Amino acid sequence: MSARFRQLPATATLRAFEAAARLRSFTRAADELGLTQGAISHQIRALERLVGHALFDRARRQSTLTPRAEGLVSAIRDGLTRIAEAIEAVQRARTAPTIVVSVLPGFAVKWLFPRLIRFDQLHPEIQVDIAAGAQQGEAWGDADVAIRYGLGVHAGLQVDRLLRERLFPVCSPELLQGRRPLRTPADLAHHTLLHDQVVAVGGTPPSWQAWLDAAGVRGVDATRGRRYGQANMVIQAAIDGFGVALGRTALVQDDLKAGRLVCPFGPRIAADYGYYFVCRPSALLETPVAAFRKWLLAEAAATSPSARRDAREPR
Repeated sequence: MSARFRQLPATATLRAFEAAARLRSFTRAADELGLTQGAISHQIRALERLVGHALFDRARRQSTLTPRAEGLVSAIRDGLTRIAEAIEAVQRARTAPTIVVSVLPGFAVKWLFPRLIRFDQLHPEIQVDIAAGAQQGEAWGDADVAIRYGLGVHAGLQVDRLLRERLFPVCSPELLQGRRPLRTPADLAHHTLLHDQVVAVGGTPPSWQAWLDAAGVRGVDATRGRRYGQANMVIQAAIDGFGVALGRTALVQDDLKAGRLVCPFGPRIAADYGYYFVCRPSALLETPVAAFRKWLLAEAAATSPSARRDAREPR
């Protein structure tokens, strides 16, 4: 066994930490895992001893992650997900038709996953596998279809716009109070800006600089703050109160509705970029792909009136 593997904590410890971080509560994590709160606390303390740092800010009312713990919980979540997926792949018989969807992690976590159960219920005979990664080009690997973020320019391919976007600040409700409450755009100068890494494909990619310029805001340095590799990490950091994120409609709408995020002020700026369903034209001759596209367009149309207007037939 590799020496590095010997340093890994037990799976139960990793599951306890992931649940407590996701639910922001030791009590709710204990309920989910069928354990006592004391058992969760014991597992978290064991992990803190191993890494040599506190993982939760226990001074707050909720169990809030410390900055050092953000990357750790993301890596653990990805690892546990991959292990579960690998086990499921070995267990199940590959008799059902399968669609592999290439998609960015942020869109997968914040928009697609919460809705995918409805496709499973509508089409239990079709299996959908997700290939989440940073790849934005036409090289999809083994994927049958893709959901791409950008301008929708994909020559020779079937392209359907799914969702338009607007850009606006979002943050934890906690940042509306305190010594430096967020009340006007000028107040951003006193808060950490959270940055997503968006691959530029032309036009004006979403960024703090683009929003500040469009909103006519001066005196705020758009280059400072903390940068993350994935949009879902940016949003989670905003939920946890680590700063202010530039909200993109499709990725924050569920958290806004649930009250985990708030929009402290406008304006809401129309973005050049949006989300597009992309596939080879011949793929629509296959029933599983055609069914998935039809469902995806319907879900996008139900998301907002603008999305309903944008859903188009093949071009």
